[in-house]
Amino acid sequence: MGTGKTLVSTILGNHLYGSAMSSPFVHQFVPTLHFPSHKLVHQYREELKSWVQGNLTECARSVFIFDEMENMPPGVIDVLEPFLGPSHVVFRTNYRKAIYVFISTTGEEAILKVALENRQAGRDREEIKLWDLEEAILQMSYNSNTSGFFQSNIVQQKLITRFVPFLPLTRNHVERCAQSQLHQRNIRSRSDVVEAVGRSMFYAPVHGQYFSTTGCKAVSAKIDFFL
Repeated sequence: MGTGKTLVSTILGNHLYGSAMSSPFVHQFVPTLHFPSHKLVHQYREELKSWVQGNLTECARSVFIFDEMENMPPGVIDVLEPFLGPSHVVFRTNYRKAIYVFISTTGEEAILKVALENRQAGRDREEIKLWDLEEAILQMSYNSNTSGFFQSNIVQQKLITRFVPFLPLTRNHVERCAQSQLHQRNIRSRSDVVEAVGRSMFYAPVHGQYFSTTGCKAVSAKIDFFL
C-alpha cells in the first residue's frame, strides 16, 4: 500500500522463478479485467477457487498476486479462506507453501498522514515503523466499502500475515530514481537532468510539498523530455 508495490511483487517473482510474470507458477489477477462486475460475485468465487486449486496441484509453491484490491468486488476474495487457514491440506493438496500478495491503495490516507506528521516532527522517513501503520491499514481495509476486503473473513480471522505500508517518496527518492534510470541507459554525469526531473514532479501536500504524488512512475517520460 503506497509506492513500490508492483515492483516488489516483480522482485518476488524473479527471486523465486527468475522470470516473474512470464513464469507459469506466478499468477496475477486484476479485478477490472478478471472480476469487473459486482453482480457476478458467486461466479467469480467459483472460478477463482477452481483456478487456485488447479494451480496448487501443479505447483505447491505458486505465487498469486491480486492487484488493485480496492477494485475487487467484496466477497470474492473470501473464497481463499480455506487456502489461508490453519489446515495444511485442503482438497488433498498441501497449499501452505504458496504465497499470496494483495496489492491495494486502501489505507494511503493513513500512510500519508503518518508520514506527514513524522516529517513535521523533524524525524526521518526511515524512522516510521511497521507497527505505526499496520493496524490502521487493516482497519481501513476491513471497514471501507470500496475495499475488496470489506468485512472480509480473511481479515477478521487475521489470515493475512502482514499489512505492509509502502511510504510516499520524497524529491530525493525521485532524483535517485532518475539517476538510476540514466545509469541503465549508460548516461553519466547529467545532474542537470536529474534536478530537472525532481523539480518538475508534483508533490503533496500543497503547503510543504514533501512527497511525490506519483512516486517514480513519470520519471522515465520526464528523462526523455529533458535529455
